Amino acid sequence: MKFMKLGSKPDSFMSDGKDIRFVAADLEADIIIHVGNIKFHLHKFPLLSKSYYMQKLLMTTNNEATDEICISDIPGGVAAFEICAKFCYGMTVTLNAHNVIAARCAAEYLEMHETVEKGNLIYKIEVFLRASIFHGWKDSIIVLQTTRSLLPWAEDLKLISHCIDSVASKASIDASKVEWSYTYNRKKLPSENGPNERHWNGVRKENSVPKDWWVEDLCELEMDFFKRIIIAIKAKERVSSEVIGEALKAYTYKRFTSLGKGPARNGIDATKSSSWLETIISLLPSEKGSVSCSFLLKLLRAESLLNCGETCKKELVKRIGRQLEDASVSDLLIHTSSGKTIYDVDTVINIVEEFIMQADNEDHPGPTVTDETALASGSSKISVAKLVDNYLAEIAKDPNLPLSKFIDLAELVLSDSRPVHDGLYRAIDTYLKEHPGLSKSERRKLCSLMDCKKLSVDACAHAVQNEHLPLRSVVQVLYFEQMRVSTSAASRAESGGSYGSSRSAITTNTEDDCDGVPTGDLNSLKGHECSRISGHDKSGDSKVKGTTTPKKMLRNLISSKSQAGESSSSSDTSGSPSSANPEKEKPKSTR
Repeated sequence: MKFMKLGSKPDSFMSDGKDIRFVAADLEADIIIHVGNIKFHLHKFPLLSKSYYMQKLLMTTNNEATDEICISDIPGGVAAFEICAKFCYGMTVTLNAHNVIAARCAAEYLEMHETVEKGNLIYKIEVFLRASIFHGWKDSIIVLQTTRSLLPWAEDLKLISHCIDSVASKASIDASKVEWSYTYNRKKLPSENGPNERHWNGVRKENSVPKDWWVEDLCELEMDFFKRIIIAIKAKERVSSEVIGEALKAYTYKRFTSLGKGPARNGIDATKSSSWLETIISLLPSEKGSVSCSFLLKLLRAESLLNCGETCKKELVKRIGRQLEDASVSDLLIHTSSGKTIYDVDTVINIVEEFIMQADNEDHPGPTVTDETALASGSSKISVAKLVDNYLAEIAKDPNLPLSKFIDLAELVLSDSRPVHDGLYRAIDTYLKEHPGLSKSERRKLCSLMDCKKLSVDACAHAVQNEHLPLRSVVQVLYFEQMRVSTSAASRAESGGSYGSSRSAITTNTEDDCDGVPTGDLNSLKGHECSRISGHDKSGDSKVKGTTTPKKMLRNLISSKSQAGESSSSSDTSGSPSSANPEKEKPKSTR
């Protein structure tokens, strides 16, 4: 810490009890100055020689042997006045980052300018600030913290603006030029942990100064100072948005230790917390990816608890929509404050709508769209579709979730973004289990969201045995599986391959197409329906023996569900008794 000593005489200020200060001298004190609860017994001449304010004050008093005056509003109080008084006596005074601003404000109050005497206190303090204090990183932050109790003097004298500019300039400097001490107990940014780290003789040498070296020290400041520094840093345009976002994230977690779980820290009222949160949101960089989607969703969760207002909520929804593909299901599970449902589904619907709107704008902005941009947009849509399906599976467990909200969210995802419907099927199955009171029309409407042609083999196996699905959905699953088996078998037969090899290829291709798609509890039934559908001709016979197995399943299912009066028509439709002997029957065409 930098310091400066003024004066050369020894300090002869003495105390008499708790409320009296005097100067040990041969001459008797001729003036008493009240500062707060302390009485200073001093001499007029040293004070009048350097303070124009004391000159004016004493001119208005009576010409008595002993004058007694009161100074109750001097900035910095007793300590600051004592520094000024010692300077007037020529006694040794030590100025540092902790007391220099208070002394500067008190000197301004006492009007200790150069017009009164050359080399007065104001001039010496200004030189110390410009040449030493504002050149130091830690000293500038300490000085800025001391100005809070010296308002409005520190603001009017431009001391706060000088401190902020000093701190912002140092934070914006290239990290390789940082030569002062700083506080850093955090992990490095992901961009600084890559393969570009320097090595010397095979020994890894880490970068000496991280890009966000200044973040922790600024987290100690109050919100108003922190805000002004961040604005000044952004105005200089020398710090990346990623580093600024990291600073906002670190400050938020320090002020809200349980972000998204409670409204305040250490008893701070909700109004102040709401104001802090609004400030953080307003300071977020506009660049995409400057802060993580998870952090934005935590801010949104806190906003819903604090009710900051629609403006903040819309801004967060817009930002989250731009990078929704990076979110997780747990981040989207925002509890509602209304109490009707467990989770705030309406907000998630707004986020997905925002994502779709921005994705469409990126797909059709003009002739500058490249193949890489279109490919990235398509990949993001598929990722968001999977995210929505997994989110639907979670909120489907809420017994109070209306069917309309479930359908509205599911229908936001376009068909092209769902190459496989296993995730959607799992969500529908969960909703049917948790809502057994749905009517037949509601069950049909819910299941109509699902495209049976896009179900994997595992999902088909589970759906065929699912008691919660409507009969129509089960029939569709069996029908499209039969179509898939027959079409694949016919195409392989035309190419000259054996049926056994073609069926193996069919199964393999189907599983490959579904690779990477979460099926949840479908894996428990994996292979069960496949064996029923594909079980056939182990002897290598080239005839298509297993083609009628799905038909039998469909026939049995329909006959078991049909009325007694429809049994004859069902029998006519399902086939003749001769079909019971598939070994002698020739393979039939798909049509």
